[in-house]
Amino acid sequence: MTSMTSTHPSDADPAAPLSRRAVVTGIGGVAAAGLLTACGASTATAPAPAAPAPAAPSAAPSAATSGGATLAAASSIPVGGGTVFADKDVVVTQPTAGEYKAFSATCTHQGCKVKSVADGVIVCPCHGSKFAIADGSVASGPAKSPLPAKSVSVEGGSIVLA
Repeated sequence: MTSMTSTHPSDADPAAPLSRRAVVTGIGGVAAAGLLTACGASTATAPAPAAPAPAAPSAAPSAATSGGATLAAASSIPVGGGTVFADKDVVVTQPTAGEYKAFSATCTHQGCKVKSVADGVIVCPCHGSKFAIADGSVASGPAKSPLPAKSVSVEGGSIVLA
């Protein structure tokens, strides 16, 4: 009678080196466990990112007093024209010297951003609507509604959006 004993080195001696099959199987099991953990319905959330460092104080004291965003130097807005600040969704005009107006930069026709100010009108490039620089009213369509007014002021020589 022959006895059935294992000849696998890891079965006989715990300190013996593992077979290739044992290593591959073990790695596969660990990878599968990691995958199942990643795909599971865990409710844990990632830690919140660190808060950004506080910004340096503004060099323009006027912006600090109003709490609004400084857009540009008042002198950079041309008389009889204007400037579009698409990132702030505002267009600032100067219909007459020293008189500053501001309107939404979103066209009331289909929501495109107005692109330029020329010849006394604010121009939307999408469908050609034009708005008066003095009051945002429709100068020519297809827009039917004026551009909504926004509030700006001149503080320390800068245009500040309220």
